[in-house]
Amino acid sequence: MNDSYGVYLGLDVGKGDHHAVGLAPDGKRLHDAALPNTEVRLRQLFDKLARHGRVLVVVDQPASIGALPVAVARACGHQVAYLPGLAMRRIADLHPGTAKTDARDAYVIADAARTLPHTLRRVDVGDEALAELEVLVGFDDDLAGEATRVSNRIRGLLTQIHPALERVLGPKIHHKAVLELLSRCGGPVGLRKAGRRKLVSIAAVHAPRMGERLVEQILTALDEQTVTVPGTQAAETILPRLADSLRDVLRQRDQVAGEVERMLDAHPLAPVLTSMPGIGVRTAARI
Repeated sequence: MNDSYGVYLGLDVGKGDHHAVGLAPDGKRLHDAALPNTEVRLRQLFDKLARHGRVLVVVDQPASIGALPVAVARACGHQVAYLPGLAMRRIADLHPGTAKTDARDAYVIADAARTLPHTLRRVDVGDEALAELEVLVGFDDDLAGEATRVSNRIRGLLTQIHPALERVLGPKIHHKAVLELLSRCGGPVGLRKAGRRKLVSIAAVHAPRMGERLVEQILTALDEQTVTVPGTQAAETILPRLADSLRDVLRQRDQVAGEVERMLDAHPLAPVLTSMPGIGVRTAARI
């Protein structure tokens, strides 16, 4: 990092408040206080310290709770860097005291920026793109968890009221044809009532090749059970809602995957990663 700074500002970032320590080139403390995580207070501090010369703002994490300080510092025209966690822990061991406090951590960050500039990493445009990817991938993880939860709920209900039907539909629960059948017909009672012709017409829209075979498997499974298990009537009303919910979650995952793919296309390593066996868009984004 360039050494022509008048202030080395270390920020130990937090969810509601940060702790800020500003050091002059000779190590004199210019600022040492808690800092609310608001744009107004951040700008006030940056403007105040800028009177001493160029300000280098250093955070311990540039994304998540550190994203706002980074964005405000840049908007104010200041250079931004971050101190990686491993480097920070090693440097902290060289400072007196063992208590881990926000004030101590902020001082360690500022002092590292002043005396050990080689330990810092720039926060550049590539990091911004990675931050965008991190948000999208995090949302996709949430959607994946929700898809698993709803899928398990559907399969659990089917296992409870009609095990044979679950054995047919369960392994294909994410297929659009299966979700459409459950959405429009419900459970075993609704499927039987719909009849073969209607089931085929519904399934064929989303599964032109396997539609008829799927319906035959469903009808065969329905014939394996003649008794009605308690809870079936309630399940008939719940299954269509669960199917709609799962379909919506899967549609959102497809949309997120498209957004991730567009971002990856701009990354120079994307073609290399996606060309590897077993590496798809979602895995490449995580890498």
